[in-house]
Amino acid sequence: MRKFNIRKVLDGLTAVSSSSSASSSSQQQQSGNRESDIPETLQSEHFQLCKTVRHGFPYQPSALAFDPVQKILAIGTQTGALRLFGRPGVECYCQHDSEAAVIQLQFLINEGALVSALADDTLHLWNLRQKRPAILHSLKFNRERQRSTQKQTEKEAGIRLDKWITFCHLPFQSKWLYVGTERGNIHIVNVESFTLSGYVIMWNKAIELSSKSHPGPVVHISDNPMDEGKLLIGYESGTVVLWDLKSKKADYRYTHDEAIHSVAWHHEGKQFICSHSDGTLTIWNIKSPAKPLQTITPHGKQLKDGKKPEPCKPILKVEYKTARAGEPFIILSGGLSYDTVGRRPCLTVMHGKSTAVLEMDYSIVDFLTLCETPYPNDFQEPYAVVVLLEKDLVVIDLAQNGYPIFENPYPLNIHESPVTCCEYFADCPADLIPALYSVGARQKRQGYSKKEWPISGGNWGSVTQSYPEIIITGHADGSIKFWDASAITLQVLYKLKTAKVFEKSRSKDDRPNTDIVDEDPYAIQIISWCLESRMLCIAGVSAHVIIYRFSKQEVTTEVIPMLEVRLLYEINDIDSPDGEQAPPLPTPGTGSNPQSIAPQSHPSTSSSSSDGLRDNVPCLKIKSSPLKQSAGYQIELVIQLVWVSGEPPQQITSLAVNSAYGLVVFGNCNGTAMVDYLQKTVLLNLGTIELYGSNDPYRREPRSPRKSRQPSGAGLCDINEGTTVPEDRCKSPTSGSGSPNNSDDDDQKMNNFIEKAKMSRKLSLPTELKPDLDVRDNSFSRSRSSSVTSIDKESREAISALHFCETFTRKADTSPSPCLWVGTTLGTVLVIVLNLPPGGEQRLSQPVIVSPSGTILRLKGAILRMAFLDTTGSLVPPAREPWREHNVSEDKDEKDKSKKRRPVSVSPSSSSQEISENQYAVICSEKQAKVISLPSQNCIHKQNITETSFVLRGDIVALSNSSCLACFCANGHIMTFSLPSLRPLLDVYYLPLTNMRIARTFCFTNNGQASYLVSPTEIQRITYSQETCENLQEMLGELFTPVETPEAPNRGFFKGLFGGGAQSLDREELFGESASGKASRSLAQHIPGPGGIEGVKGSASGVIGELARARIALDERGQKLGELDERTAAMLSSADSFSKHAHEMMMKYKDKKWYQF
Repeated sequence: MRKFNIRKVLDGLTAVSSSSSASSSSQQQQSGNRESDIPETLQSEHFQLCKTVRHGFPYQPSALAFDPVQKILAIGTQTGALRLFGRPGVECYCQHDSEAAVIQLQFLINEGALVSALADDTLHLWNLRQKRPAILHSLKFNRERQRSTQKQTEKEAGIRLDKWITFCHLPFQSKWLYVGTERGNIHIVNVESFTLSGYVIMWNKAIELSSKSHPGPVVHISDNPMDEGKLLIGYESGTVVLWDLKSKKADYRYTHDEAIHSVAWHHEGKQFICSHSDGTLTIWNIKSPAKPLQTITPHGKQLKDGKKPEPCKPILKVEYKTARAGEPFIILSGGLSYDTVGRRPCLTVMHGKSTAVLEMDYSIVDFLTLCETPYPNDFQEPYAVVVLLEKDLVVIDLAQNGYPIFENPYPLNIHESPVTCCEYFADCPADLIPALYSVGARQKRQGYSKKEWPISGGNWGSVTQSYPEIIITGHADGSIKFWDASAITLQVLYKLKTAKVFEKSRSKDDRPNTDIVDEDPYAIQIISWCLESRMLCIAGVSAHVIIYRFSKQEVTTEVIPMLEVRLLYEINDIDSPDGEQAPPLPTPGTGSNPQSIAPQSHPSTSSSSSDGLRDNVPCLKIKSSPLKQSAGYQIELVIQLVWVSGEPPQQITSLAVNSAYGLVVFGNCNGTAMVDYLQKTVLLNLGTIELYGSNDPYRREPRSPRKSRQPSGAGLCDINEGTTVPEDRCKSPTSGSGSPNNSDDDDQKMNNFIEKAKMSRKLSLPTELKPDLDVRDNSFSRSRSSSVTSIDKESREAISALHFCETFTRKADTSPSPCLWVGTTLGTVLVIVLNLPPGGEQRLSQPVIVSPSGTILRLKGAILRMAFLDTTGSLVPPAREPWREHNVSEDKDEKDKSKKRRPVSVSPSSSSQEISENQYAVICSEKQAKVISLPSQNCIHKQNITETSFVLRGDIVALSNSSCLACFCANGHIMTFSLPSLRPLLDVYYLPLTNMRIARTFCFTNNGQASYLVSPTEIQRITYSQETCENLQEMLGELFTPVETPEAPNRGFFKGLFGGGAQSLDREELFGESASGKASRSLAQHIPGPGGIEGVKGSASGVIGELARARIALDERGQKLGELDERTAAMLSSADSFSKHAHEMMMKYKDKKWYQF
């Protein structure tokens, strides 16, 4: 009891009445008595928090690499993330601790390892032979001293210097990595030990007297395909050097006036090609350094006078790939003419005399040509090009005419339009995913390459989760995507375009002046989905609600069903000290005449525009022509809020749909409206204050008289006849009066931030409404004080939660009945009774009677979520009807319709039971959670979730045949509480609220799953279930699989005889410590990583992992023994041959004298 009072003091309450203390004491006693009635199976050991998988396109990509043997693709980002892709369904996410940009990636081909170079001058070696890759070694370089006064001045001025590492090259089947630097030097790293060699190529030695100035950073390093002892070094200034590693000097130097961006070899090692900043390509013969063999300007206009073509944009990268049968491929990015203003980025493919220009949707970050062989000294046989764009990944088929693209099997188009909301559903009905897939399969585009996806490495993990999971994303263009998220994968099922119901303006000039947003007027804000009936309801940013029904048949709708709702209410704010200083702008929650209209039946309502104010006009115009609707989700009804006396409709803040009742309800900061979507009528249209009636605890009164409203069962007389406000234990301590001046400036700033974060759960309001938001920020901060006298505060009370259910609405009820529970931003819960007619034809002809019950419950903070438990502690789902095909003849399904339309409601307790607590209401607000027994309405359990922060998302979810409350707070904590006792089970600091996108998209679901949008392009899934964490290792796919390295190209008899083949190099002899000495310790620091042998053992889980590693080790050992056996046999054959030749020579000259030679 004392602990409870201390919490109140910390919460800023200065006084606690003796009556509230007594009621609190009785709460504790009742709580103790009730805990033993419902056994709770969930314990703290059932919970553990960990990340599972990340889906979507890597945000801000910066580097690309491909292993041609393992067939694995790696993408690095500007935030230090690594995304690895194998076959569809095999993905992996890794993160560098420093979060520095990844500038280059290099696979150790077919070795199960990857080297990453970062902008913070570090190299990292990743072990890919485990399901969660880890860093084996790191090397931190120290920047070389500044060599110029200019750079020293820049440093002193605070200008950030360019990255130290500029280019890396790892030859195939080599353990020595070449590292080029900004200063122009080249260092060599042993990737096995991750130590520096003493061998260094200094820039001044490389260029000597060929240039009087510094050549610039190293932009390219590669060894000659036919001679590993020759290293080609490209400098940014235009100088290229062919360096002899053995003699430690330059063989040739090639100079060009234009800066170099990239260099590529012909596989025979006699020619190389450079791309330049003026849009030209130069082809050089290695033995003719004086001038290029050929100069090409792919996109330059050829002038008639023989002059040089006009300069073009830089060619950022070029690749030179040869084919055994046919002309070589020259593939490049950039190089377009400067006069092509507005043209999209292009990839150019030059093959013989043909040149194909392939336009891309986004800027090209990097590209790679996929070839049949990993050996650089053989015909490359290119078959595809992987193009990494700023916001997409495209793979082009080079083998087919027209260069079609492959259909991308990865879920990389989540951000096709910006994600504005997200919902996650686990343990869905088994037939739901096949139904969505069947209608979504008809939406697939045509014209893709017929070949299989070329990135096919890795193996799938074992499936231990069998329940279906679906993620729904709402987007800024009004589209909704359904994703199959079962078993830690993600695949798009179906896409719904909600904007096609509206007339689209062709230009900004044609846009109607009723728009309340400048951009994205169709953006999705809230999604409400009934899984069993498949009814879908969405709320958009233009104050519109659309109800959809699922059908497998295509239909054409002649006239789109539509309702317009007039939702506004004015408050007399003359008692508010702030009211006199308020600008004459319209404010949310103020206005007059709540009225629901159908435009056809009330044509005269828009005649009040004599003063020039917009009135009874919706924000969007619905199409008047017939609408063809494909199989899938089809429009049942469109509801729009209208302008009232020049004031725009306010943003919808809550939404709920119930298929069993045929009702949809939505609310905003003005009030709430309920619509019968079967009869297409408005049942309820009340301001928030009208919901209270005479029970309103705040001093508010209407400013203007109410006009007539469509008949509904929600008159004020019904409210007055209800029970009075109960003085029970459910009252929040903040509902009492107190001093309004109990917070300092810091508290005010925190409260303003809290409100902004809270509002981020919805989309940003249009610019016309932003002044209202500022007012609301201030009022919300006051709502967290103990004062309830601010009229300005109460006038902005918004509807924040809605929940249809079948429960006890009043204390005197003996059986549950259909009702709607309404939660507000001031922590009030109100109950509205629904009187539904019988099913069948009567449901379509008789009206639904709606009446407030008078029941009022109070919590601290805005209401977020409500749910109900039965006497066993199990969740009571809302009434719902099973899905049936709606577009069939009425005669056939008339009987089924009458049976299914109105499900039978059975009270969980038998009639002979004397106990009145037949159900428990679980209510979660931004600050606390309460469990209330029904129908007595006694608060039996209460938990203050947070004192200093606030809850962003709270969900009552099912887990391990039980249920719990899961919360995500703005301070980064994820918490779970048992039900009904609200015992804390998990409290982990996970993720601070650094971005409002997280607040808008975070959601919990059943079976311990959760997700949120971690970046504008990626969804992060997490689990808070111990069981899922334990099984995760088995569920993850394997990136590395044992694959035999292809045989090296055959040198041929004559090449072997005359030395025309590839020349090998003993790099160990050159770069080893014995030959080159030790590198300076001040140059780089070696940092051992956590991914060594110990890391592999530590991350292992289960016998399967151990057996897999043992199998891989045995395969590798067998492969090495086989190679050793082959080398031994070759040496033995060579020794026999030498012995025979020696014996023949001896026999030939045995009997000859010395003077006969």
